[in-house]
Amino acid sequence: MAHKSARWDGQAISLAPIGTFRSPFQERMDAPRQAPVAAEAEGRVELFPGRGFEDALADLERFDHIWLVFWFDRNAGFRPKVLPPRSEVKRGVFATRAPYRPNPIGLSAVELLGITDLTVRVRGVDLLDGTPILDLKPYVPYSDAIPHANHGWLDQPAVQGARPRDPLASYAVSFEALALEQLDYLRAEHALELRGRIEEVLRLGPTPHAYRRIRKLAPEHAGELPGYVLALKDWRVRFAALEQQITVLSLHSGYRASQLYAEPPRAPEVHRAFAGKWTTLLP
Repeated sequence: MAHKSARWDGQAISLAPIGTFRSPFQERMDAPRQAPVAAEAEGRVELFPGRGFEDALADLERFDHIWLVFWFDRNAGFRPKVLPPRSEVKRGVFATRAPYRPNPIGLSAVELLGITDLTVRVRGVDLLDGTPILDLKPYVPYSDAIPHANHGWLDQPAVQGARPRDPLASYAVSFEALALEQLDYLRAEHALELRGRIEEVLRLGPTPHAYRRIRKLAPEHAGELPGYVLALKDWRVRFAALEQQITVLSLHSGYRASQLYAEPPRAPEVHRAFAGKWTTLLP
């Protein structure tokens, strides 16, 4: 890709990535909506060799936070209005941080952990693995932080049902013994880590939303407490909610019995193995 020319003539501008981001998040559903939500998640920028970036990195290690400027390479195109996770009505995309922009450029402030050669290690990441990096900039508190800035539409009072539902992750999430056993099995036997994502989603509460696929169970299936099921990709998470407490009860495959036990197989091996140990299907 060519670099942007020094003079803009009103035509398209070309950008050249300076590197690639390596992240624990492989799919769009896995990534948090904002970097602070994944405060402990670590990743790294791998800058391309042969471009003089060794010199460009000089003195950056003296900052403890930096900006990552990146390209949303897996977004689904431009949408003038979007439904943000914290809104019940659609908003203009320029009034949100959504990736569906005319030019899908993203910006994340992350903690700088260290620099080795052309690798920049950071923490508090919300980027997908393989994301193209366009630029690195130091985070400078005196100019980048504006303590008296408002929160725009996030601050508005409840008018016509438009107040954000979940401005803060305010629910406590715990796990029953069965759920912990199932999570340990998936991690140990299939290298599948689901606990962090489950906690992240359920800390926002049991209310269904476009970004949280949750359904409420009928009373005859819910038990003593209000019961719900969270759809997390092709897994289902059964949980109960009481006041500000979420209790994860069990995990289930999202595949139907006809798919799990079909011959030839019509469900992934991890789901068939899981169903062999825990055969209970959701109502």
